[in-house]
Amino acid sequence: MREEEARERAQRAVEIAMALGASDAEARIVLARRFSAAARGERVTKLDLSEGRSLSMRLFLDGRKAMLVGTHWNDDEIRSGVATVLEQARYAAVDAFAGLPEARALPGIDLDLYDRAIEARRDEERLDDVRGVERSIREADPRVDNSNGSQYSDACVTMALANSRGVLGSYRGTQIGISASPVASEGAFKRTAHYGSAARFLAKMDAPEEIAREAVRRTVAFYGARKPKTQSTSILFDREVAAAVLDDIFSACSAANVAVGNSWLAGRTGERIGSDLVDIFDDGTIPRSLGSSPFDAEGTPSQRTPVFERGILRSFLFDTYYARRLGAQSTGNAVAGGIGPNTFFLAPGKASLEELIASTKQGILVLETIGFATEHASGLYSRGARGIAIRNGELAEPLEEFTIAAPFPEMLAGIEAVANDLKFDGSITSPSFRVAEMQVSGSSSAS
Repeated sequence: MREEEARERAQRAVEIAMALGASDAEARIVLARRFSAAARGERVTKLDLSEGRSLSMRLFLDGRKAMLVGTHWNDDEIRSGVATVLEQARYAAVDAFAGLPEARALPGIDLDLYDRAIEARRDEERLDDVRGVERSIREADPRVDNSNGSQYSDACVTMALANSRGVLGSYRGTQIGISASPVASEGAFKRTAHYGSAARFLAKMDAPEEIAREAVRRTVAFYGARKPKTQSTSILFDREVAAAVLDDIFSACSAANVAVGNSWLAGRTGERIGSDLVDIFDDGTIPRSLGSSPFDAEGTPSQRTPVFERGILRSFLFDTYYARRLGAQSTGNAVAGGIGPNTFFLAPGKASLEELIASTKQGILVLETIGFATEHASGLYSRGARGIAIRNGELAEPLEEFTIAAPFPEMLAGIEAVANDLKFDGSITSPSFRVAEMQVSGSSSAS
């Protein structure tokens, strides 16, 4: 099915729903061709090639909402499903905030999200990449003697959306990802790490050999690691870990959490919370970005939303439901089932990660965090971590089995340096950054 046909079928589904008595209706069609493979050594351990399609509808009946999801396309099948769901909707509770977004013209911009080079790839090329990563991790360092498996995936997706408010749009997008997880022996111990790359375009991907080398570097970096002493010190978050910190911040910025009091940011719009270096945006309009699309899952045009500007909280992130509930406007962050990021990121600085390390008198470069210990209501951040000590501007010994902790307001206020290594390789991403001081819980004395 072509993109134009997908739009026509979505529009037809809406027409059928309205003819059967729906007050409002929305139909979303997704067509996807997906390939994924995993390998260990030269052996391919997983191979999946699929072509799928789905039709999902939101139907409204006098303030009551119902959902219909399936893969059936002809008029009779849609008519039968809609009739059944509308009958069930009569028994649902009325929700004053439920409903479609107000009609807004969809933008006519081309975000350049589709790569024909991914569509044209031969399966053997894909398998060569994943096996090549496996070979490269073993060639990069003799201590690497095993692997948790390397992964390859790509997808070509078409999405079309129509609703009874006059919205009709579609777009196509591609994505590709490769990752590695080497295992290295250190006596009786095994060391492992993970690293990957993802992009909309094949040409924007890191080469498989580069992915392998970085994964190996992170694996063997912890040879001889020990537990640090308990202390307060500077913490430099590597960009991979920094993105995980941004993930927690996104949760606090989601209006779904704000509305139920599960966010430490609730009621603080307009307050200065972070340092002047904290500029955080959600942007669905960045060309070729993995998080970009012309409109969100309910047809609201994508936009660039300043969430923090120079440390001041400017906005939460909304879909239509929670915007109505909180008296705001949708920011174009609706995803299937809730609120999600477009490209949620901390704006980069001008210095390199190496320059941030050189300017750190004493601290820890955190390369990995473990566990899920954020208290979203109170804003307390706490994670197990592994990293490398920084002493007088140079990397020193590897460290493990310690915890870093601080309240999020103190963390954001304490950001004193931001690197220039931002990559738009996910929907939540960040450059490396340094927090002036955090609590490190390790041993009572250095071992």
